[in-house]
Amino acid sequence: MSQPPQPPPQGGPGEQEGFGAPYEPQPGAYGAPVPPQYQPQPQPGPYASPPMAPYGYPQPQPQPPTVSYGHPGPRPSPSGGRSRGRVAGLVAAVLAGVLVIGAGVWFAVGGDDGTDDKQPLAKESAAPKQPGAGPGPKATRAPGAAEINKGRKEGEAKARWVQRNGVDLPGGGASALGPWVVGDVVAKAMYRTASGYSLDDGSRKWSLRLPSDVCAAPTRPTADGKIVIGLLTDTSTEDAVCDKLQMIDLTTGEAGWSATFERAPTQDGLANIVMAISGDVLTIGRVGRTDAYRVSDGKHLWDELPGPCQSYGLAGGAVLLAAVGCRDQPAGESEAGDVIEELRRIDPPTGRTLWTYKPEKGWLIDEVHSVDPPVISLRKGGAVEGKWAIAVLNADGTLRSRPIAGDDVPEARCTGMRRNVGANLDTCVGVTADADTLYTATKHRFEDGVLTNDVVAFDMSTGKKKWKVPAPAGQTLMPLRVEGGKALIYLSPPGAKSGTKGVGGGIVALGPDGGAPQQVLRHPASAAVTERTFTDPLVLYTGGRSLLMLTYVSGASDEEETELPTMIAFGD
Repeated sequence: MSQPPQPPPQGGPGEQEGFGAPYEPQPGAYGAPVPPQYQPQPQPGPYASPPMAPYGYPQPQPQPPTVSYGHPGPRPSPSGGRSRGRVAGLVAAVLAGVLVIGAGVWFAVGGDDGTDDKQPLAKESAAPKQPGAGPGPKATRAPGAAEINKGRKEGEAKARWVQRNGVDLPGGGASALGPWVVGDVVAKAMYRTASGYSLDDGSRKWSLRLPSDVCAAPTRPTADGKIVIGLLTDTSTEDAVCDKLQMIDLTTGEAGWSATFERAPTQDGLANIVMAISGDVLTIGRVGRTDAYRVSDGKHLWDELPGPCQSYGLAGGAVLLAAVGCRDQPAGESEAGDVIEELRRIDPPTGRTLWTYKPEKGWLIDEVHSVDPPVISLRKGGAVEGKWAIAVLNADGTLRSRPIAGDDVPEARCTGMRRNVGANLDTCVGVTADADTLYTATKHRFEDGVLTNDVVAFDMSTGKKKWKVPAPAGQTLMPLRVEGGKALIYLSPPGAKSGTKGVGGGIVALGPDGGAPQQVLRHPASAAVTERTFTDPLVLYTGGRSLLMLTYVSGASDEEETELPTMIAFGD
């Protein structure tokens, strides 16, 4: 269906104010006192969650570390802060077991935690602490595109546009899902609106009001620009669940088919779902059930995986990969047995398993950095104190290599650290690969009071380190993807206290032989102040232009929240 015309966005050329269509918080949904019947109650049983207010009422928001470029931490969700680790834990509770030994060996940094140096374990690092760090200065309005371009120097790209939030969001803010680029449109969804913008000037091309809150979405749309998003049933009740589907044409903003999928009889876990698109198939994973729909017409294709298994994480694209927990004995047995943790390649139209990879006991499948070739990260223990590892697989799911990083501890940056919905497995930057070379960002460190890091490359077949390239002083490097045999890498602007003047961020490239980073797109130094407001952005580079999007929008005050830059685009 089409939407009525929207008023033109406010602000000067190159600067867009406001996200999508205007909306008002519903009475009793956000900001109002929580009625007694909705007050959080302790839950009985060994797998009880901490008491939380129902979704639709202010929740205690988990605070990511100040330096959040590290490996992904707990993923909050609409169910009140439940992380992916908690989802996996609930899978284990539902399936009543513990993990068993598989056959994998993976990324290693040994010897610093009392383990045998030969063991393939990588201790996960907490965010580095800056000596003498204190409260920052009072926030001021970041420069817009016109102001940035006044200070642009020769050789620097133009700041095409800056979008500010422009909306007083309910509660503690909202997650932004996307961005999805289709032709000359970049689209995103947040709260109860999906909107599409011109990549050229940031003007709003369409805006679609939604009947309830967005609660999940795939990371990538179909090749012809269709997306299916998840919506909550009702944000004003304590039992709001993510069970509505709405297809949207991202080119026009028109709504297509919609559906409500069935609940499983028990332990459905509909408050936190994951979604992925591969070809014309949408797959939805949750604790109690897995479903697949055809994107083009909404036809339900299948609703289970072979055996007593459920997918708690998905990654789509050219290949569909699912993180799966399987019970090895039937439900109801007095000895319920173990849960077997697996990564499966799934045939999207049929749900048939094409291959299976099983990590060792105690390791969870945490992220998918590449589906083709398959490169995954695994985690054992907590997000900060636990261990992190990478497995490089062959096309048939067998182990290909086990890179040993030594002191160059890899780190990825994932949107799950910021978003409280839509914690898919494939939303990280910092690790990428092609058939021959694995590129990883290293753990961030402070040098002269500012953050920096390196990029390390490994041979995909042998796992041997090929080279290490440091970031420029006061800046960081985060690999995005491989194109034309080279890794495209986001270069952050220098830290505010770096002392580096006249330098901005941008996109650089490194080839399989290393060397100095090659400039691809140079962001203006005059944009550094605005660019630094993007905490853990998703970064896209397409058609010679770059785009940064903030994945969680909130502010300390209504004014700060309204003025917050949420997207910025560069390129001539």
